[in-house]
Amino acid sequence: MSGTNATATDAALTASEKRVLLALKAEKKECDPSALSKNTGINEDAVMQTAFMLAQHGLCKVKERQKNFYHLTEEGKGYASEGLPERRVLAFLVDRKEATIEDLKTEFGKTANIAINWLLKKHWARMERHADENLLIPVAGAGAESCIDELLLINLAEGESEWTLLRERVTKSIPVEEQNEKELNNFLTQLMSRKLLEKYTRVARKIAITESGNDLLSRGVSIEEEIAQLTPELIRTGSWKEHKFKRYAVDISSKEVFAAKIHPYQRILDRMRRIFTDMGFSELKGELIQSAFWNFDALFVPQDHPAREMQDTFYLATRKPIEAPEELIKNVKEMHEHGGPINSTGWDGEWRKELGEELLLRTHTTAVTLKYLASHPEPPVKVFSIDRVYRRETIDPTHLPEFDQLEGIVMDKGVTFSNLLGSLATFYRKMGFPSIRFRPGYFPYTEPSVEVEVYMQERGWMELGGAGVFREEVTNPVGLKYPVLAWGLGIGRLAMLSLGLTDIRDLYHSDIDWLRKERVFR
Repeated sequence: MSGTNATATDAALTASEKRVLLALKAEKKECDPSALSKNTGINEDAVMQTAFMLAQHGLCKVKERQKNFYHLTEEGKGYASEGLPERRVLAFLVDRKEATIEDLKTEFGKTANIAINWLLKKHWARMERHADENLLIPVAGAGAESCIDELLLINLAEGESEWTLLRERVTKSIPVEEQNEKELNNFLTQLMSRKLLEKYTRVARKIAITESGNDLLSRGVSIEEEIAQLTPELIRTGSWKEHKFKRYAVDISSKEVFAAKIHPYQRILDRMRRIFTDMGFSELKGELIQSAFWNFDALFVPQDHPAREMQDTFYLATRKPIEAPEELIKNVKEMHEHGGPINSTGWDGEWRKELGEELLLRTHTTAVTLKYLASHPEPPVKVFSIDRVYRRETIDPTHLPEFDQLEGIVMDKGVTFSNLLGSLATFYRKMGFPSIRFRPGYFPYTEPSVEVEVYMQERGWMELGGAGVFREEVTNPVGLKYPVLAWGLGIGRLAMLSLGLTDIRDLYHSDIDWLRKERVFR
């Protein structure tokens, strides 16, 4: 870092700056911060801060150079004292002349595979097939001398080392033709890839006075103690008049400070919770792993529905007895097969209990809310759930295989489809989307059904979820006698719109710059 040609005067410098400048002149050469700290009585960090200030005035120059240091990991320290696995196995092979892979595993345990790999890479041994067995045979004369990686470990066993010093020590022990920088770097890289060695960087600084600094000192400087802070005692006694105060550069921008705040996506989730609790809803939580019975069958999704196939659902390749009364399971079976006791034809096919016992990652949170309704059949019920669901989606700017869903349920005497639309319109308006419309839709477990859309000036109408009134084929088997309004809304897309994002994946990226600059309120 070179200094500028700015002009400075004795009066413009602080006492610390003058002391450092005088110490630099006395050295008559480049000086490191530790020497300056010793000569001035100023701690090393303050010396560097002062040197940078002097460099801004062009009175000194600061040179920086990065130095690479290396030290052994715990595993590396063990190998430095005991020897690398390949060295120990080579000694065993030389003594035995040959050994099978099983012999080596018996003798050396887990390190045998590591040793075999490096023995072959270093051409210290060769593999031969004899009588249906793989034999490892040492190569004559191979590994007689210490390899460069072993020398590096030995030299680092005493502690950390700067690269130039380490290189000098190692090259004294190896042939001249192997002393090239590339060869040594290859072995360093090899040891780091084996997690035996770690590298870190330090910045070395040298400070020297400039001609401008010498000119200023030649005109003479006086060092006066300065006061950095005005105290009540100085004001009360009036002694502040007799002291010199430290000068501050008030035109220098202060460091930007970022206050702690909640993640933008989490703020949106919390806002949704507040809206629904203000509307009189209670929040539900449930298990991520559900049976196909509660996730599909109880919701009147046929067992041959495409959504139940492996390409749409994450199955866990295991089964578990259905957690439901036998009568409820029987009611669901009859509803699927012939429509049960209501005016329905069902799906006109055999319902298989073993398919309902399959466990899966829930594709919606409706499994949780329906299970809750089955145990709370008396109205009124107003619940919602904001939770994670899983589907085999292809990842793109608007789809993820793992995402959050907002589920809502209202059950009461006399509630109608209009109540459903009103609840959704109220929610979206409170979220900041005044333009809302509903289009007819289809879902296996609701009738009538709608898809909810909001209007964005830049993108037009965007679909954000589905809603409807539970079909009697859903409510009858679990013993519900009153209308149930239900909706499932995609939170990710709604959050994208609220935050002005174009890619849903940005909600989950650890972009600290975006997190710092994103506004708390929109």
